[in-house]
Amino acid sequence: MRRNSTLWLSAAILIVGVYHVLCNSIGDGDVGDYPFRNVSLPWDARVDDIVKRLTLEEMQLQMARGGAGNIGGPAPAISRLGIGPYEWDTECLRGDVSAPGDATSFPQAIGLAAAFSYDLMFRVAEATGVEVRGKHNDFVKQGNYGYHTGASCFSPVINIMRDSRWGRNQETYGEDPFLSGMYAAAYIKGLQGNDTRYVRASGGCKHFDVHGGPETIPENRLSFNSVVSETDWRMTFLPAFKRCVEAGTYNLMCSYNRINGVPACANKKLLTDITRREWGFKGYVVSDQGAIENIITKHHYLNNSVDTVAACVNAGCNLELSNNLKTPVYFSLVDAVNQGKVTIDTVRESVRPLFYTRMRLGEFDPPEMNPYTKLSNADVETPEHKALAVEAAMKSFVLLKNEGILPLKRKSYGTIGVVGPFANTTQIVGDYPPNAPNSDRTTPLQALTTLAKTVQFAQGCEELSQKCSQYDSESVIKAVSNTDVNFVLLGTGPISEAEGNDRADTELPGQQKQLLQDVIANTQNTPIILLLFNAGPVNISFADQDPRVYAILECFFPAQATGEAIGHVLLNDVKGAVPAGRLPYTWPMLASQLPDMVNYSMQGRTYRYFEGEPLYPFGYGLSYTTFQYYDLSCQKTINAGEPLSLTFLISNIGSVDADEVVQVYIRWRDASLPAPKIQLAGFQRVTLSSGQMTVLSFEVEARTMAVWINDGWFVKPGTMDIFVGGQQPNVIRTVPTNILSGAFVISGTKYLGRY
Repeated sequence: MRRNSTLWLSAAILIVGVYHVLCNSIGDGDVGDYPFRNVSLPWDARVDDIVKRLTLEEMQLQMARGGAGNIGGPAPAISRLGIGPYEWDTECLRGDVSAPGDATSFPQAIGLAAAFSYDLMFRVAEATGVEVRGKHNDFVKQGNYGYHTGASCFSPVINIMRDSRWGRNQETYGEDPFLSGMYAAAYIKGLQGNDTRYVRASGGCKHFDVHGGPETIPENRLSFNSVVSETDWRMTFLPAFKRCVEAGTYNLMCSYNRINGVPACANKKLLTDITRREWGFKGYVVSDQGAIENIITKHHYLNNSVDTVAACVNAGCNLELSNNLKTPVYFSLVDAVNQGKVTIDTVRESVRPLFYTRMRLGEFDPPEMNPYTKLSNADVETPEHKALAVEAAMKSFVLLKNEGILPLKRKSYGTIGVVGPFANTTQIVGDYPPNAPNSDRTTPLQALTTLAKTVQFAQGCEELSQKCSQYDSESVIKAVSNTDVNFVLLGTGPISEAEGNDRADTELPGQQKQLLQDVIANTQNTPIILLLFNAGPVNISFADQDPRVYAILECFFPAQATGEAIGHVLLNDVKGAVPAGRLPYTWPMLASQLPDMVNYSMQGRTYRYFEGEPLYPFGYGLSYTTFQYYDLSCQKTINAGEPLSLTFLISNIGSVDADEVVQVYIRWRDASLPAPKIQLAGFQRVTLSSGQMTVLSFEVEARTMAVWINDGWFVKPGTMDIFVGGQQPNVIRTVPTNILSGAFVISGTKYLGRY
């Protein structure tokens, strides 16, 4: 979704707030007497009581007002029952996005994915949940039910990064279904909290499903038809969402596209057969913004609102998020029921999870019962959350190249050059950024200035867009002359890649390549350090191969802590500053290695199916130290359907305390199976002091060994290989650590079901 935070107006919010106060003071008797407010009753009984009291017209309003804009939401109050409004539309990608006021801005999702840390993702989600709920509590007290003031999140984004050029890669957790699924579970659990009765902020995974480009090139996302095989759908596009449901998510967001000809938000196979019947999902499905009306205006799948609301509700879409329409498509629900196209029972079932979610958030219980009602704006941008933003940024960086120049020593240089459009900006935040105050934002230039007595700076690209179409070579050459080391800061930014904005290729935008080439050509033997700020891969093969470029650090979009985190990682001057991020995607050598964007076959895509030599493989990343692996031990034979247990030793044999990302991969030897070439089956980020050795244990799940055959998941007999190390096995581009390998035999066949 893309929505402008200025859509709602303060005057409209005030009116809604006053309306809420009036609604709660006008009703048929004492609203506290209704059974749905009786905290001693089971949840289902209380929800049943609410739903049976609603008229069809009231249910239509609740299902039609998903929350976008000043008239798109909130869901209106039901005055006769003393039920207030509720704003469904809240974004929580990596912080409280676009809500009024400040919020901690954590690194963009693709950077968090590079950290390969379930624990970090959980803690970022936990901090996000605290801030979302704290602000929501204060908004409710103020009678403010405007845009992004709710406690129900349309986050995280767990689509597979299947094409380097897709504009929304930055919002994802990379290209691997296992990594994305584990991160989805961590996010949902961290966001929603661990109280046994109440939910802190409800999560929602999106965009469901078979969604990952195009945005604009070569077709429009609002009308695109994703043609996918059942095998690719089951083995690549659905697994992360299955783990999201297992983690207890309260909502899923159906995507803009069609899936094999059927719009996602009207796709009964997806929203009911798979999600509810196979997975047991009990939550609600909300449409992406405008996806319902697009069924008529973009897909031309149906031609009227009555048939469209009937198709979507019958398929399992509970809530419409319209393009801020006065008359959304779901306003035809009453007509659809009257015409016999939707039953009243189906409508009541559709409303149930909406009120169940609100009930679990504590809306209908005494506030003193709910520990989360104590949160407020005082819990936003706390020192702990600011420190976590720095930690998360440091852990997200991936060191792609280092010819012995890093880490640096502070003030060891007389003069340094700093050039590039990303050097002196606080806008390295990516899409959907929380509103961090300027006082908490730091720039790369601020950090680099501390490294030398004299800093010579030139932006090089004269316009503020960072696209670098207007390039001043003279200022760049002057800034990098007579220096001891030069820093070049390049990347993409929202002008080049973002929602609604695909890249036509993987080249550096505008004249950024020329900028770097000018630095190389005009600085003799001065070392060059390249800092990159981008989501999808860019073509830097020339820089990777040039000996003048001593180091390359991929920083993604680090958000508010950018400068501070960069300074620490370059210097290794605080605990946890040694880079240990790993690429959550395959970095191609050239765009010509990528299939067509609109081709949804997984053949040739991601490390699981990629053919050829990438510039950097999935899971790649360097360190300031070296790790060694020893003594892999696992069962020689397991019965199909059983997990595989393994142990091994890992040691930090270098001189620097550091983190290591341990990666476990499996490989099927039976070439007749519809399996990927290789599959990540486990990961763990561990901290080891210099000289420290420790024992680690992993368990490979049976489902990770399974393949989709015909009508279900099977674990088949045969031999499988297993690999353990700090990188993907059998790749040309490696890091200086070893990889342990072994094999085990699966005995028998096990059918795991449909999921």
